[in-house]
Amino acid sequence: MEKYQVLGSLLGSAGIFVAVIVGVVAILAFYVIAQYNGLVGLRNRYKNGFSQIDVQLKRRHDLIPNLVETAKAFMNHERETLEAVIQARNVAQSAGKDVSPDNLAGMQQMMQAEGGLSSVMGRLFALSESYPDLRSNENMKQLSEELTTTENKISFARQAYNDAVMVYNTKREVFPTNLIAGMFNFLAAVPFEVSDESEREAVKVGFN
Repeated sequence: MEKYQVLGSLLGSAGIFVAVIVGVVAILAFYVIAQYNGLVGLRNRYKNGFSQIDVQLKRRHDLIPNLVETAKAFMNHERETLEAVIQARNVAQSAGKDVSPDNLAGMQQMMQAEGGLSSVMGRLFALSESYPDLRSNENMKQLSEELTTTENKISFARQAYNDAVMVYNTKREVFPTNLIAGMFNFLAAVPFEVSDESEREAVKVGFN
């Protein structure tokens, strides 16, 4: 009888031990799931932010050819600058095609191309100051207003995206979430940064 009591006690202890182990494993599993889902949510947030930038950049690229065509009628002696604008626009459009925000090389190429476009656009508008007929042209005014609005939207979208990237990258890097991020291949997101201080403001367009 005593043997059965000892055996029952051992089995009871083993059962408690197993229950504790199962409970710990379940807690760990729930924690991993929660952290994984949190990373997914933050990743989706910055990807959505990047898509908003992409929409505005495409709008920018679509406006520029029309603006250049309008300027051609007034800036006959500025062909080199006008052609440089179109070339820079085409390079930026190509560089931004199918770029993923967690692809460092692709993002760097796109940011460099957009920075080059901003620079040559600034040069175009600086030259346009010498052409009063162009500045008073209604079509040019409308296009410049649309471009200014688009540039502002790009700035706002970039800020929102960079904020989302910072939150995601911080979450991805802290312990112990970094272990989960590494296990499930959550790549670092790349902030959208301008390459030069002169490009930190939207392209200045004034045809009022």
